[in-house]
Amino acid sequence: MANNKLDMNKIRKVIKLHCNGKSKLFISRYLSLSRNTVKKYISLFEVLGLSLETVNNKTDTELDELFSQGPTEVVSSRIEDLYAYFPQMERELKKVGITIQTMWERYIETYPDGLRVTQFRNRFRDWSNKVNPVMHMNHKAGDKMYVDYAGKTLSFIDKSTSEVQEVQFFVAILGASQYTYAEASMSQQKEDFVASVENAMRFFQGTPAAIVPDNLKSAVVRTSRFEPTINETLADLAEHYETTILPARAYRPRDKSLVEGAVKILYRRIYANLKDSKYFSIEELNQEIWNLLDAHNNKKLTGRPYSRFELFMEDERHELQPLPLERFEIKYQSLATVMQNGHVQLSQDKNYYSVPYQYLKKKVKLLYTSSTVEIYFKYNRIATHIRNPKPYIYTTNPEHMASTHQFVAQWNALRFIEWANSIDPAVGEYIMQIIESRNHPEQAYKSCLGILSFEKKVGAERLANACKRALDFKIYNFKTIQNILENSLDKIPMEHEKEEDQDLPDHGNIRGKNYYN
Repeated sequence: MANNKLDMNKIRKVIKLHCNGKSKLFISRYLSLSRNTVKKYISLFEVLGLSLETVNNKTDTELDELFSQGPTEVVSSRIEDLYAYFPQMERELKKVGITIQTMWERYIETYPDGLRVTQFRNRFRDWSNKVNPVMHMNHKAGDKMYVDYAGKTLSFIDKSTSEVQEVQFFVAILGASQYTYAEASMSQQKEDFVASVENAMRFFQGTPAAIVPDNLKSAVVRTSRFEPTINETLADLAEHYETTILPARAYRPRDKSLVEGAVKILYRRIYANLKDSKYFSIEELNQEIWNLLDAHNNKKLTGRPYSRFELFMEDERHELQPLPLERFEIKYQSLATVMQNGHVQLSQDKNYYSVPYQYLKKKVKLLYTSSTVEIYFKYNRIATHIRNPKPYIYTTNPEHMASTHQFVAQWNALRFIEWANSIDPAVGEYIMQIIESRNHPEQAYKSCLGILSFEKKVGAERLANACKRALDFKIYNFKTIQNILENSLDKIPMEHEKEEDQDLPDHGNIRGKNYYN
């Protein structure tokens, strides 16, 4: 009877009774099993570091693989020491430069009577397969982050429309620690995909050496066996975080089995708890996902005395590269021609941004994010602006304007008054009277400019005397000052006479800087 294959339900009963504190003799009599058979399965249960919950969750096939050793095998103290060494060894192998040979050398230093290297390798392989039958790759700490979408969608009820809104389920997992991140995402479009990948790195508090996505369109524009084409937005994200994109090879399930395994586990631990509940926003849904995810990451790994979170904090957290201070912003691009007024239109917002006047009528490229607009000409950035979402607004950098245009753009009442006062207080008083006598200050700007330009022709003293004389007449216009300076007092216009702008001298070529130097 002892040599016959034991029914898996009896193995479960043996383990359950043992965990409930029953003696081996009691179990043997209660289940009609030999004491050696009971000892064997209890010993294997303890050596493999399993829990009662783990045994109950295993299928009959999985249990058969775990307890497939012959009934007469005796677990010696040397083997027990070896199995006790394997969990720590598995963690050490995730570090760069550590090999099985290295770990055997350490083992033999601690246990001089231990197994030779060939038996050591075979035992470790058997132990790995039993504890984790799908184990396939030796992932290095901080090396790769695997990302994918689950096949099944989640949903929430939109409060405004009362309609059920389906959302995608995004999963990211670190290779070495199996530390997992998950969230609900509105779609698999590149904007949502890039945002989810960034959220995962922020959750992990560091950047892995490489990100391994599946061959979805949001990540890979064109698949290739040798050199796939990465989506430009995802490539920008990788550049911002100083990492690399390594798409999983098409039709190579081993390349992405880790994240697919995580998805299967999360189906049981998260989907099962979400399906019977109603949520009214994606934020509310994500909060519940993260609560369940926290329990998942803190649950002990099968056959290990540590959880994903503990493994992450102890072995992988410090191997990740530090995060940049600023979050990534998706860049969009648009082409435009610089208009005659020195501005280009951002068609997305229907507003305008200035460029240096040297680029009039040139074709330029606009790269814009949610906060900034950058303008490029032949790969050289020629202007940067804060993005303004309001339509039909001109955003102008004064330095982009030609010098004469800069001066005209800076015309205002205060500037003319300050300029006049720098010549003489009488000139300042006369300019102030001219501005106040007009219905709108801008009506006086040309007159002010014409009067102040006389300083270079006749000098400050003579202009000041002319303004004093004009103040006595209480007539405030350009012609009055012009006639006084020409000693043509009989031509001084009466107060009610209108000044004609066309009689003013042409000051279009005068540069603003000359008036202040």
